[in-house]
Amino acid sequence: MSPLNRKLLRDLWRMKGQAVAIGAVIAVGVLMLVMMTGLVTSLSETRRAYYERYRLADVFAPAARAPQRLEHRLAAIPGVSTAEGRVTGSALIHLPDHDLPVQARALSLPARGVPTLNDIYLTDGRRLDADRSDEILLLNSFAKAHGLRPGDALQATMNGARRSFRIVGLAQSPEFLYATAPGELVPDDARFGVIWMNRATLAAAYDMEGAFNEALLSLARGADGPAVLDAVDRLLDPYGGQGAYGLVDQFSNRFITEEISGLKAAAVMVPPIFLAVAAFLLNIVITRMVQSEREEIGLMKAFGYTNAEVGAHYFKLVLAIATGGALAGCLGGIAAGRALIGVYTAYYKFPFLLFQLSPGPFLTGVTVSILSASAGGMFVLRRVFALTPAAAMRPPAPADFSRTGRIGAWLTGPLDQPSRMVFRRLTRQPMRMAGAVLGIALGMALSAAMLTIYAGFDRAIMTTFSVVDRSDVSVTFTHPVSDKTLFELRRLPGVIRAEPVRHVSVVLRNGPNSHRGAITGLPPDAALNRAIDSRSRPIAMPKSGVVLSQALADILGIRPGALLTVELREGAQPVLQIPVAGIADTTMGAPAFMELSALNRALGEPRRVTGAYLDIDENRGREIFRALRDMPTVAGLSRKSDALAAFITLMNSGAGAMRHVMGALAFVITFGIIYNAARIAYAERARDLASLRVIGFTRAEAGFVLLGELAVVTLLALPLGGLLGYYLSFAIAEGFSTELYQIPAIFHPRSFGTAELFVVGAAATSGWLVKRDLDRADLVEALKTRE
Repeated sequence: MSPLNRKLLRDLWRMKGQAVAIGAVIAVGVLMLVMMTGLVTSLSETRRAYYERYRLADVFAPAARAPQRLEHRLAAIPGVSTAEGRVTGSALIHLPDHDLPVQARALSLPARGVPTLNDIYLTDGRRLDADRSDEILLLNSFAKAHGLRPGDALQATMNGARRSFRIVGLAQSPEFLYATAPGELVPDDARFGVIWMNRATLAAAYDMEGAFNEALLSLARGADGPAVLDAVDRLLDPYGGQGAYGLVDQFSNRFITEEISGLKAAAVMVPPIFLAVAAFLLNIVITRMVQSEREEIGLMKAFGYTNAEVGAHYFKLVLAIATGGALAGCLGGIAAGRALIGVYTAYYKFPFLLFQLSPGPFLTGVTVSILSASAGGMFVLRRVFALTPAAAMRPPAPADFSRTGRIGAWLTGPLDQPSRMVFRRLTRQPMRMAGAVLGIALGMALSAAMLTIYAGFDRAIMTTFSVVDRSDVSVTFTHPVSDKTLFELRRLPGVIRAEPVRHVSVVLRNGPNSHRGAITGLPPDAALNRAIDSRSRPIAMPKSGVVLSQALADILGIRPGALLTVELREGAQPVLQIPVAGIADTTMGAPAFMELSALNRALGEPRRVTGAYLDIDENRGREIFRALRDMPTVAGLSRKSDALAAFITLMNSGAGAMRHVMGALAFVITFGIIYNAARIAYAERARDLASLRVIGFTRAEAGFVLLGELAVVTLLALPLGGLLGYYLSFAIAEGFSTELYQIPAIFHPRSFGTAELFVVGAAATSGWLVKRDLDRADLVEALKTRE
């Protein structure tokens, strides 16, 4: 081993604390890159394979009732490779130990063989017997939530009639990776099920013999998607077509796509933050090391080592720390990815999901970390090349402090000698102190921003379920019914208030931007479910115009006063030009609102509703639920408390769970920055502090000279960190927000106070660790000239 390599090992051992802290920062960045990229690859590839293997349709086309002979005409559309019709319908599953019936969707399967499109993955039991009309397959996740198995009996209400069935198998489907009840956004395995039945049986239940009410199509490679959708709509319009839509707008697929996009964005944005901080720390460490080793650099050059050899020595020091951190990050990314993949397996209904490792993330992580660290070290190497042996062997010229101003005589009274030493160092090296302040402030900003995001998740829950939705129960009807149905609801014993609502499928367009969703019709004096503004005040529904959520307005790129094209997908399906009357502040979904009577006029169907919100006496809940369950027009019931529990589960799963990982890593990086600042200060002043001990300073006084600087720097960093954290929280909140839910970035004093306490605690811990080394220091060794 060459002398320089032996020196390298000694230097690494001497600064092992700093090296580990900086390596940990690099490891965190690489860990997140490997973990997030691995999750993106796993989700994308598993989804692609699942869709292909079970032939998920590219186009979905719902209709009222279309004849089966139309399937051949759909298949003949240019660009369509396969077309198949099926029967679908809403159902209510009755469970003996549940007061509320559970909403379900019933789907038909061919009597013989497997479906051409949207096949199922059988997890338990067997497929349907074509000769048995009472057999069904049940969604696996729903069955597991209620302890149902093949062979069990099940009762369900379909089209107003209660029927008894026998479960013969449990299944999963690529169509229901993200399964929610109609009209809801949050999945809950216990509150939504899917039933598969023989087509003849289901057609008889819904009066669909010889007909279908949903067409599935697969597209040939290179097909013109918009042209196919237009052709399908033209064919199905006479039969109550509700507008064909592509796989990109299919709800389950859309949510999975947003999840993957969010992970991709995080993988691009987050790791560079950690790696940039690591480069900053390495630059400070190596700069100060070069300054403290001037004489050693001069000796190496005097003994014949070239500039390149000496520079390579210090560059190898940078590479050793960066490479060690990158390799640790790779291993940590694998472990974290494997741990999180279990969350996605439980949350999304994949039959299989493996954490896939590809060389790309590892190569990128190691390369980027080394390059970022090298960027910090390259600026230092210029000083190595500039030093000549003669100049390096001489002590550096004393610093010129003539322009820093002398400490006033007033300091001699209130400050003792150690305090004046601290003050002089702060004022005579302002740039170095500013760098330390900025480093600690960045760490606090990251911690404060993540704590703010935690508060934002809590605010989203409170706003959705306390301010916007103030009902106890929501009722969904099988079809638009007369608003006289509300009188029946209001007459039920225990119902305090009932408010109507109507949901209408629409396509909203503003220039090139479009969105497939729904318009919610609300009464002018809505109190149980409302649209609110940014100050949480209710928005009165205008007589004309539409109120958009902020998320939807951003998607469409539209502002109040502009005209919005609204294509209604029900009734006569008119196309309207409606002004945007206002913007609502929502934290869940991307809804649009209209005044109920105005929406009904546009449809040409006055006094119609599709649901109601109820305020009830909880003591009479069971009685109310039994009465609602027996009403033939009721398609579904949802209790707000159940929806709240499902929403909290959603927030703590998938991308929501990622905030806990990022929060933990933010605290790790913050501690690493503060510990590095303390270690660097001690490394710079070890000789000076030893001199103070020799001339009579006590351990406490010497420690005060060292740690007083850290205390002042930390205190100066707190307000700056709070300011940076405030603005950083907006960027992180935007990254976490999806179309399903929006996380507000709010100023929460407790979040910033907690971040400040952590920074102070990290500074105290780092100071204690450094003070322990100072107390153990050998004064004779510290005062010796290092060879």
